[in-house]
Amino acid sequence: MIGKRIGGRYEVLSYIGGGGMSRVYLAHDVILGRDVAIKVLNYDFSNEEELKRRFMREALSATSLTHPNIVDIFDVGEDGDIHYLVMEYIDGQTLKEFIVSQGPLSPEEALPIMKQLVSAISNAHYNGIVHRDIKPQNILMDNEGNVKITDFGIAMALNATAHTKTNSVLGTVHYLSPEQARGGMATKKSDIYSVGIVFYELLTGKLPFSGESAVSIALKHLQEETPSVRALFPSIPQSVENVILKATAKESAVRYSSADEMQEDLATVLSQERANEEKFTIPFDDEATRAIPAIVEAPAFGSVEQTIKHEPVQEEKKAEPKKKRKKWPFIVGGLTALVIIGLLIYFLPSLLGLKKIEVPDVVEMTETEAIKALEEDGFIVQESIEEHSDDIEAGKVIKTYPEAGKERPIGTEITLYVSIGKDLVAIENYIGDDFKQVASLLANYGYRSIEPNDVYSDEPEGTIIGQDPEPGTEINPNETDLVFTVSKGKEMLAVPDLSGLSETEVKEQGRSLGFEVSIDSRENSDTVAEGHVLSQNRAAGTHIEKGGVISVVISKGTEPKPVQHITHRVTIEYLEDETTDDDGEQHEKTPQIIRIYVQDRNHSMADLYDEFSITENDEVTIKMELEEDQRGAYRITRDDTLIEEKKFDYGDAD
Repeated sequence: MIGKRIGGRYEVLSYIGGGGMSRVYLAHDVILGRDVAIKVLNYDFSNEEELKRRFMREALSATSLTHPNIVDIFDVGEDGDIHYLVMEYIDGQTLKEFIVSQGPLSPEEALPIMKQLVSAISNAHYNGIVHRDIKPQNILMDNEGNVKITDFGIAMALNATAHTKTNSVLGTVHYLSPEQARGGMATKKSDIYSVGIVFYELLTGKLPFSGESAVSIALKHLQEETPSVRALFPSIPQSVENVILKATAKESAVRYSSADEMQEDLATVLSQERANEEKFTIPFDDEATRAIPAIVEAPAFGSVEQTIKHEPVQEEKKAEPKKKRKKWPFIVGGLTALVIIGLLIYFLPSLLGLKKIEVPDVVEMTETEAIKALEEDGFIVQESIEEHSDDIEAGKVIKTYPEAGKERPIGTEITLYVSIGKDLVAIENYIGDDFKQVASLLANYGYRSIEPNDVYSDEPEGTIIGQDPEPGTEINPNETDLVFTVSKGKEMLAVPDLSGLSETEVKEQGRSLGFEVSIDSRENSDTVAEGHVLSQNRAAGTHIEKGGVISVVISKGTEPKPVQHITHRVTIEYLEDETTDDDGEQHEKTPQIIRIYVQDRNHSMADLYDEFSITENDEVTIKMELEEDQRGAYRITRDDTLIEEKKFDYGDAD
């Protein structure tokens, strides 16, 4: 469904939620350029033209409602076998989710919500529309705290699609009015009762009635008074509790006459004038004790948030004034009548010559065999109803009504329920969809299990990349384990600490772990030895895609200090000798050999730095280059006799 364009204009973006009746998607109206919510019905109208017309009629009538606290219905239509409603999209949560997350609200917090709800109900009632299924799950709350009621006027349309083929509708049992619970008519006051239950839940964080099955809860709505909210929270004013007690009165005549009257009561409920208000009590009615139709217990499937059939809405007839009468004669008369009726039921067949026999067990017979067996015993097969069955093969009887073993008079009409086999459905293609959304959707369809098989892939995390059974396979959900291959995204590696490793070591570690190493630069360091990792661009402990690149900086070792240049001038004296002989003649001077040795970064004392001869005093410049922590020196000899020697340290001035 996701990615599909419905009605040529609504592009489905994501799954929001749903249940047995419908699924809700977020979609985009490509014509008007706005996001909308699309409710898609989980029902096949192909053989139900009357139900289809009814659904369209009910849904279209709801589009006329315009109120800030009612979700707008923009469009109703069908696209192939898809029947849908297009509604205003509310970015927020349901009131049920809000109650669960926030817990009990104070009256000051709950009243603004209630006033919005009652205002919406009043508007709908004014337009002749009754909701029939008010509950927090049908109330949306946006991020600013505004509430809007959804499914207004279409509760009957939606519930008419249940496999009942009757005029009954389904109401959520926790919020169901007594008249609906007993199969009576839903009226405007039924909505008032339901909103009173919502008020109770807002103030207490819990429901007033609970039980193990839908029927047990419905019986409490019929028989028990609404529990006191002040018993749980004594700080709640009596005037506030009185609103709940009046709205949820068992007799509709005792409730508020209209939503407007309830709204007026809410407007002053916290005023000082009502601070000492007495507790609301139900007016005594001599006629209050009366027989009500029996509710047949049915098994509860999972949650007690179930539904009960009740008749379509009609306006209540105003109760005519009744004269007060003594009650005991009617009680005695009623009991006497019940005894007489029971005796007649038991003995009448015998008196009329109608013999009672047990309905034969025809389960797992073919339809023809079952009809023959029943008719041979004198029963009449009224009709055969086809149903899916996981246990009984197609063409054979699942059950009868009345059931096998029940004693019934000859000539009783019997209904056969005949299997048409397992309810097989073709599984859709969910590849490319988000697993969580798909699993949430399919959770309502009875699959035995829905499991992910997580694998690494290039697809975004959570995307379905495979499924078993394959798309198009016909399956019975109750017997099927769905396994979806789900992308975990690209495989991520934990980045190791590479500091201090040599170039060779870091590259080898990259190969073994599954990532590449890139030498980004080389820098001097006073702490890391030359040729080892000084830093890395991804911190240790973070994650990188498998096959990704980690850049490192390699140390060049300590940064050397600059070479010191020393220039030293030395005057070398010529050692005078006797240049006049005995006869007084002047002779040439004898040259003296000067040798210089230097110790610096470029020279060694073992090597001759300079050599020359002098016949007079001479001046020479000695140049040396010293590195940090290096000592320099020079030595001068004259005719192999040391005449001067000097040493220098790095940093010495000339």
